[in-house]
Amino acid sequence: MKHIEVTGDERTLTFCAYCGAPPVTRDHVPPKALLDKPYPDNLPVVGACASCNAGFSADDQYLACLLECTIHGSVAPEQLSREQVRRTLASRPAIRARLAAAQVRTDERSAFRAEVDRVNRMIQRLGQGHAMYELHCIQHEPPLYVVFAPFCLMTSEERASFETPPEPSLLPEVGSRGLTRVVDEGFGWVEVQAGRYRYLAWCGPGVHVRMAISEYLACEVCWQ
Repeated sequence: MKHIEVTGDERTLTFCAYCGAPPVTRDHVPPKALLDKPYPDNLPVVGACASCNAGFSADDQYLACLLECTIHGSVAPEQLSREQVRRTLASRPAIRARLAAAQVRTDERSAFRAEVDRVNRMIQRLGQGHAMYELHCIQHEPPLYVVFAPFCLMTSEERASFETPPEPSLLPEVGSRGLTRVVDEGFGWVEVQAGRYRYLAWCGPGVHVRMAISEYLACEVCWQ
């Protein structure tokens, strides 16, 4: 990723991105569980308190494994393409068993019942991280909405709407990475790792963040 220095007021960055407590640790947004090695340079990082950061790992692994198993229709490590997920399922039988119990087989395909609350929580957390990193916006209140859907289930019109950057009605804070990107490159998607993760963050009305994970899951979270 392109490295962008923050030149604006950094006081909004001196809080945990997720709860507002003092940020004694650093959290990658997106987490490395959603990316492949070698990891990109200049991964987005935000401040996080120890309590929030400690509670993220299980959700990170769950979402990474859920997506990979869904894409390949299997919980068998040897049938998956992502090495990190193969290792996780091979070494953590409880995660594999949980996903296997959520698998639904039909004559034509295999699907998985997602733990919706858990996925919503993960998407909200990603949105909070991107809002702080990109826009200098702290979002500690519950979002207006969290939505997600596989690209394969979207209509062509829905996919086009998701992919098309909207026209922001407000510019990001002066000195923020978001404003620097708008000035240098125009408003558009930020690619963290090709084929794995990209995001789009903008202001007005409200704060919006879209994410595409593994080019399979389309996500959006919005705050008023």
